[in-house]
Amino acid sequence: MSETRRRRTPRADAPASPAISLLSDDDLYLFNEGSHVGLAQHLGAHPLTAGGVGGTYFAVWAPNAAAVSVVGDFNGWAGDGAALRPRGRSGIWEGFVPGVGAGALYKYRITGRHRGYTVEKADPFAFRAEAPPRTGSVVWDLDYDWGDGGWMASRGAANSLAAPIAIYELHAGSWRRQMAEGMRSLGYRELAVELADYVASMGFTHVEFLPLMEHPFFGSWGYQTTGYFAPTSRYGTPQDLMYLIDRLHQRGIGVILDWVPSHFPTDEHGLGYFDGTHLYEHADRRQGFHPDWKSFIFNYGRPEVRSFLLSNALFWLDAYHADGLRVDAVASMLYLDYSRKAGEWVPNRHGGRENLDAIAFLRRLNEEVYRARPDVQTYAEESTAWPMVSRPTYVGGLGFGAKWDMGWMHDTLRYMSREPVHRRFHQNELTFRSLYAFNENFVLPLSHDEVVHGKRSLLDKMPGDAWQKHANLRLLFGYMYGQAGKKLLFMGDELAQDTEWHHDESVAWHLRDMPLARGVQVCVRDLNRLYASLPALHELDCDAAGFEWVDASDAEHSIISFLRHARAPAAQASGATIGDDTAASAARAGGRATAGERDASAHAASPRARRAPDVLVVCNFTPVPRHGYRVGVPAAGIWRERLNTDAEEYGGSGQGNFGGIEAQPAPAHGRPYSLALTVPPLAAIFLEAPPGTVAAGG
Repeated sequence: MSETRRRRTPRADAPASPAISLLSDDDLYLFNEGSHVGLAQHLGAHPLTAGGVGGTYFAVWAPNAAAVSVVGDFNGWAGDGAALRPRGRSGIWEGFVPGVGAGALYKYRITGRHRGYTVEKADPFAFRAEAPPRTGSVVWDLDYDWGDGGWMASRGAANSLAAPIAIYELHAGSWRRQMAEGMRSLGYRELAVELADYVASMGFTHVEFLPLMEHPFFGSWGYQTTGYFAPTSRYGTPQDLMYLIDRLHQRGIGVILDWVPSHFPTDEHGLGYFDGTHLYEHADRRQGFHPDWKSFIFNYGRPEVRSFLLSNALFWLDAYHADGLRVDAVASMLYLDYSRKAGEWVPNRHGGRENLDAIAFLRRLNEEVYRARPDVQTYAEESTAWPMVSRPTYVGGLGFGAKWDMGWMHDTLRYMSREPVHRRFHQNELTFRSLYAFNENFVLPLSHDEVVHGKRSLLDKMPGDAWQKHANLRLLFGYMYGQAGKKLLFMGDELAQDTEWHHDESVAWHLRDMPLARGVQVCVRDLNRLYASLPALHELDCDAAGFEWVDASDAEHSIISFLRHARAPAAQASGATIGDDTAASAARAGGRATAGERDASAHAASPRARRAPDVLVVCNFTPVPRHGYRVGVPAAGIWRERLNTDAEEYGGSGQGNFGGIEAQPAPAHGRPYSLALTVPPLAAIFLEAPPGTVAAGG
């Protein structure tokens, strides 16, 4: 920290003329109004040359300060260093300090109006921070020569809800550690090579990083953010992170960043009590302090705070070419009584529990994101039944692109943890999702939260002996990839890791040498490839037309079967005449295109003569193989067995249907044909319909 550094003899640094400014009157107006979305270009520290003199322009919001100065290694961390001047009534202090360039360390020394209050704060808009445990800001620029032009020009198709989206979630600091160097975390540039190769080989379409914004406590995994505009320096420079994202893009892999607008830590150098008043947070602890995380809550009703957060979201999409933001803890933002007892929260102006300011902010956030970048997605981690989270704002929704299906995750893991002999009594845990599966655009997450804090690894949740545990895990993944919804797996799950994740430990890569674990990894790879290659498994992930139960009621055998459908040809598709700019025009109108609108638009541009074949998915949740198990299908011909999680190469018993089976003219399940299947033990099988066939009523 700055106060522990050796102090040098200070020198006088007169502030520059007020004429040297990166803030126009319009910027000030929009900032104070809560509408500015590009503050990163105006506030913070910006190296520049003015009047032939090199230096750095500083600007910080501290409306209740009596004085603000910049202290750093360039003036011996002297409290009377480079004084800033207030810019009218905007609350912003600014000034140009000659001789200060990129790499200089600094903080703002803020003197409050209350006697005796002086504090050194990191720059809320700093592009780079010192590596923890140091807490200073670093003057830096974001120049970088990007090489992902091809990806950026066409990424809208890869990020579309009609595309296969299989997300690999990871914590950068513990994905792979350098054991020869004391278990050191890999840097951004090291990750760029190894992660891109691995994710591409495994068939994932996107990676999602747990928060990479600077955070003082490594054990918070990034969810206690202090440097909202600065990637953590633990792994390198901002340009190093850009290189990582660039490399992933060049391999055709999208990048989603975890983003935390729900709360921030109380560390003294951070945003809390910034100018001697509750500036970013509510003053009332019932509104401004989170009881679960012991952190501050943003005051979403304050216009300047809205400008700060909106600018931050757009910053990561623009400066770092991110393809999406996963917004953390949305439920905690929506409800005033979240994790609070009666009397511990303040009702809204109507007497209700809804946080009206947060709702308005989230809607504005999504409108601004999709207006500026209609080719990205926003994902809500929202754990309640709040309606229309992923529906356009113009119909009353929150405007997110997609929402995590936490209900599916909890129900499915509860079911899979049961002994197979008991599963027949809990079939509803598999089928309940049908009641709401298409109310939102869902992602099916098996995330980091499910393999920490005593919850055990996914493999360890599975019942049975070692073989059965691995078979159950392959079945879980097969069931997930068959279900409607985008997919998300946390690092290590694909390796059948048998221990919980810990941020100080690497993924258990040695498991690749274990036959059963290696089989799970190969199975996940093939599921990703199958999901991407068969349109029926992804095109209508977010549309009820893409899913049809065959039999959800065979609880006695603990077997379920369902069909997945691809989109109809463009000429038959409802709304196929929607123009290619549907998403952009909807965003400009104050919302965003629905999944159906965007899908129809994309499909109209590239029609197929006939719909892609249906896919039949059959899952057996018991260790008892079923022979001659009859399942109704809509079409005659040979149904190809495209994937069987019980295959020997995955560590299974090798039972199956010899690559395909012919439908018989024996009606079943209300369909004119049926298959007499071998359904392997603890397994999911995927069968593709004969080309050119169309499901009845499809």
